[in-house]
Amino acid sequence: MSSEAGQFWIMRDPLRCSGCRLCEVACSLHHEGTVWPEASRIRVYEPAPGVDVPHLCSQCDDYPCVKACNFDALRVDEKTAAVLVDPEKCTLCGACVVACPGRVPRIVPGKSHVLICDLCGGDPECVKACNRAGYNALTLVPRKPSPLHKLYADHPLETARRLAPHIFGERQVV
Repeated sequence: MSSEAGQFWIMRDPLRCSGCRLCEVACSLHHEGTVWPEASRIRVYEPAPGVDVPHLCSQCDDYPCVKACNFDALRVDEKTAAVLVDPEKCTLCGACVVACPGRVPRIVPGKSHVLICDLCGGDPECVKACNRAGYNALTLVPRKPSPLHKLYADHPLETARRLAPHIFGERQVV
């Protein structure tokens, strides 16, 4: 699915995530030209055994990261609605990380700018890798204003707290 048909958003189903991290590999290969999961724009967190949480930009309706940037290094792509980073303007100050409800923008040693999912121009490699593997934990869906964006922007530990009872029963493990 490409962005030519409109703006899209990556919906995540952590209950389907196996923790294989193929999404991280596909992302880093696409953006970095090598397998470098630390520089992937999607990360899979495992706060507790068996609780895998895919985490990436949720494209919040109000884009707090973009608003927090004092250097105009972040902007919203009109075609895809993804947050784009201008490496020449980014100072790695971290204001976008602090402003993001899920702390999604990443500062990675060896990179001169923050890393945020750019939706691969509308054809996300992570979604393709996840679906080719048969997990279907990532789905590209049409973007519509929704409170779900903020829910998906939660920190992975918060998501894990909500998931644990579904995975392990009512007993709280996280």
